[in-house]
Amino acid sequence: MRNVELLAPAGSEAALHAAVAAGADAVYLGLESFNARRGADNFTVETLRGACEYAHTRGVSVYVTMNTVILPDEVGEALECVRQAYRAGADGFIVQDIGLAAEITRTLPEASLHLSTQMNTHSLAGVRAAARLGAERITLAREVSLAEIALISAAAQEEGMEVEVFAHGALCVCYSGQCFMSSMIGGRSANRGMCAQACRLPYELQNKALQKSLPSPGDHLLSPQDLCAVDRVGDLVRAGVASLKIEGRMKSPEYVFAVTAVYRKALDAALANDSCHPEQSAADEEPKGLAFAVTDTDRDRLTDAFSRGFTTAYLDGKRGNDIMSYKRPNNRGLFLGRVDEVRDNAAFLASDHVLAEGDVLEFWTRKGNGTLTLGPVRTDKKGRYHLPLEGKTRTVKPGDRVFRVRSAEASFADDAREPRVPIVGTATLHIGAPLAIEFRVATEAEVLEMLPDKLDDASRTSLAVARRLAAAFPEGGPLGSAEGPEVEAARTRAVSFDDVAAHIDRLGNTPYRLVNLTIDMDDNVGIGFSQLHHVRAEALDCLQLLILAGTIERPLPRVAPREPVPAAHPSGCRVAVTVTNPACARAAKRAGAHLIYVPVLNYRRGEAVIAGQKNAAAEQAGYPKGCIPIMPVADHEAVENTREAAVDTDVWKYAAEGKPLMAESLAAMQRASEEGALIDVGPHVPVTNELSLAAAVAFGAKRVWLSPELTLRQIEEVAKDAPMELGVLLIGAQELMVTEHCMLMSQGPCDENCAVCPRRKSPHVLKDRKGYEFPVITDAMGRSHLYNAVELDIAPAMPDLLAAGISAYMVDATLMNAEETAHAVGRAIRALHVAQNDGNAIAKMPNTTSGHLYRGVA
Repeated sequence: MRNVELLAPAGSEAALHAAVAAGADAVYLGLESFNARRGADNFTVETLRGACEYAHTRGVSVYVTMNTVILPDEVGEALECVRQAYRAGADGFIVQDIGLAAEITRTLPEASLHLSTQMNTHSLAGVRAAARLGAERITLAREVSLAEIALISAAAQEEGMEVEVFAHGALCVCYSGQCFMSSMIGGRSANRGMCAQACRLPYELQNKALQKSLPSPGDHLLSPQDLCAVDRVGDLVRAGVASLKIEGRMKSPEYVFAVTAVYRKALDAALANDSCHPEQSAADEEPKGLAFAVTDTDRDRLTDAFSRGFTTAYLDGKRGNDIMSYKRPNNRGLFLGRVDEVRDNAAFLASDHVLAEGDVLEFWTRKGNGTLTLGPVRTDKKGRYHLPLEGKTRTVKPGDRVFRVRSAEASFADDAREPRVPIVGTATLHIGAPLAIEFRVATEAEVLEMLPDKLDDASRTSLAVARRLAAAFPEGGPLGSAEGPEVEAARTRAVSFDDVAAHIDRLGNTPYRLVNLTIDMDDNVGIGFSQLHHVRAEALDCLQLLILAGTIERPLPRVAPREPVPAAHPSGCRVAVTVTNPACARAAKRAGAHLIYVPVLNYRRGEAVIAGQKNAAAEQAGYPKGCIPIMPVADHEAVENTREAAVDTDVWKYAAEGKPLMAESLAAMQRASEEGALIDVGPHVPVTNELSLAAAVAFGAKRVWLSPELTLRQIEEVAKDAPMELGVLLIGAQELMVTEHCMLMSQGPCDENCAVCPRRKSPHVLKDRKGYEFPVITDAMGRSHLYNAVELDIAPAMPDLLAAGISAYMVDATLMNAEETAHAVGRAIRALHVAQNDGNAIAKMPNTTSGHLYRGVA
């Protein structure tokens, strides 16, 4: 049977125990810094050591998340954090920063490097880039379909790598790692583990040309439903994935236990079916002796744990309104039914679901929602639940919907000794020979013999523990043994077989459970029970050490100094501009722009966009020569259910050997390198420190546009002796999101024929509760791009930027017309000349922002 890992979140010690108790094969957790869930309880290096011992005893792997961008003054601390975590027992590291990834491969080759989903891997070029960095595993972007997963998994296997995919939990509406919304509007960066979830707030889609709001199914236009692939586990197994990942490091131990347990059941069934009947669906009955696949009760259990509504989303090529949770951005719980009657300050509810004292119910009324914590369960003669109404629930009427948002019976009782490791023991008591006790881990077959016909959560976990430990020791499991004093003949009362068995089986304070004990003893044996206890404890300690061998207090290799990368000394400074139509390109050139960048999708006939509107008139003159193509952030393979297959265009036809292009993803850097292009690294690849600069050089980068999350002081640090030309966004639109889901779909049905979509011919904005308007543009692939409501202007900082070593300055004219483009480019050139000539600065434009240049990110 092929092994597929079940990977669960561990945002706290209790959640770690819940994940392992429910049958997880591996857990991922964060330390106090450098992880994308800094709001979770997380671990210290010291508590990580205990977590690893707990997990490894049960055959569970531990992956540490280092999935944030690393700021310039954090490089040393981040590397030391990795080394100490590895020494404490971490099996692998989930990394976003390309520089940190490369340095882990160089300095700690024994550690397993996993590329985070925030690396935005969704193509074959991304696989090759991962191999180049030395990764052993790739966590794919959530926006990939099953067909893409199968293609990428096969390519990864050829490179000696594994593929991990999310199977359950929250979906980000933006491509992961590409979201600057929380950062730009609130200073809390998602790329630093502090996302404020601005996407879950209410917004209103407006047509700016018509000056009116557009209809939508709800107010939460950026809030997707939760991913639930429990019924597609078999398909994922057949697609070749190595690990199924459950999202939720901010969620409760109850959530972790319930979801992991259901997916343990589903994965066991899928693997058994795949092994016995590869053509069989994962929903079919499993072979006798294992269990049955997922039931409606299991699905209800997932809903009870947490649900914004469930979707298979991009796995099945869905990207429209049916994957969104427009009406509610938080947990809606399990639907119990509608109120049947209200009288005497109580609601009566007929439901097929069993309620228990302590359940938290939520009533959805026309005047808002109200919650009730259920007391002693009472029913009337019709079997309807009697639900007392008070406070906000007094507005409940017949017909109102009722949901359970917390199940009392799903509570998790934390016990650091659970789950117990199933072991087999042998005790030898021969008169005249030393007392001898041996323990080994039980095999799956031995565990299965002791289990009931119908497996429960605990049974499946026991089997998983036995299977994992057997896989960890393919030459045969470790044998923990110990000897005691010489066994003597009884002087008074002989020790019975049952006495020996009872005292050896006293394992209550250990992590072990005895499933079988063989006792070889002479008649008339006399021995003290304390001796049995002592030898048993020594044998268990021996077994523990053998199981943990190689994972505790690992030696750290010496680190050779990095080869220095020669500093670049760019000649002169350049003003660049990003345009989306020929009219603005020509206006920029006339205004004196040195470099003109064009998103490749806007090169296509009919795809000129002026200030967010498709405008064919802007194409009449054509683009001037020498424009530099910008490769898309999202560039999927043209296979089933991808927009690339539907639109049938090859963006890489614009790449040429010896010609410049801007790469906006790690995959694009790899593909550009293979094409022999001159590579600009765009701001969607976060370059924030000396390590990521060196990694960019290794891919062939000639120019890097720095992350917009750096402060001026941090820019100075990065730019010092930089090995290539560096640039920053100076004036214009700041992109906040790139989404596979088209934000214009909320106004009604869409045939996804983006080339002739009338909605794209009008400017649209998302308006928030404070009245800020965030421009929305949908591209030729149907992907939306959300921009900041306030334009960036750091032109007044030109003297400081020059002094820092920045030599390229970008004007993003995506939201400008030709006249505005010319003005912005002219202003940037004037700022440059004034700063170069006399060191002075120009004035700041009103109603603009300086972004993070002075305030930094949390």
